Amino acid sequence: MTVAARPRFPIILTAVAVLLLGVLLALGVWQAQRLQWKLDLIDKAEAAAEQAPIALTDALALEDPEFRQVVVTCRGLNAAPFVELQTIEDGDAGVRLISACPVEGRGTVLVDRGFLPADVAERPAVRADAAAMPVVIAGVVRQAPGPNTLTPPPSGKIFYGRDRAAMAEALGVTEAVSPYTVYATTSANPELTGLRPVAPPAAFSNNHLGYALTWFGLAIVLVVFYAALLLRRYRPMPAKDR
Repeated sequence: MTVAARPRFPIILTAVAVLLLGVLLALGVWQAQRLQWKLDLIDKAEAAAEQAPIALTDALALEDPEFRQVVVTCRGLNAAPFVELQTIEDGDAGVRLISACPVEGRGTVLVDRGFLPADVAERPAVRADAAAMPVVIAGVVRQAPGPNTLTPPPSGKIFYGRDRAAMAEALGVTEAVSPYTVYATTSANPELTGLRPVAPPAAFSNNHLGYALTWFGLAIVLVVFYAALLLRRYRPMPAKDR
């Protein structure tokens, strides 16, 4: 009677399975961490939205002024030079007009004056003699994301990403620029009806729980598949097949 050789342990297959399992678990943990970060961010935005507006100088003095509603007094903002940021707002192509606003003791803050649809050719007049006129607007402080590696470089005063340093340079700013941007929620140019002052929504897509469950689910499937494979490999053969 011959004795069937015992199958060799699948070392390579096991190593690959362990590697894949580690990757799947790491992705699941990462998404779980992102879920908590997103929940904290949503809570923070909602809490800031319920607070009364404060002066921009007071907001910038906070440890983290993100999402705070502010009142901005900026001289000559309605006639200040601006750069145009190519963007899409609620499905409409257009530009956002961005100007520089000096803030006493805080350097310069970039102010997003609002969105102009692509079919609006009119622009606010730029006048140097209006620099002394104080303009008061309401706004929201946000730390706007900068351009990525795929963002085209600016062309003159036309931008395709929020490169704060390049925007400040194009606007002739020589002092430090705040890492925060003020998104106007009231217009500095009410005569320009096409200009829509609007901040990015504080609502965030939050799919991280689904992503985490997907990665952990795939990890479970991998473990079950590997266990089934080993069980089949080492399952005793029926006597008639020996």
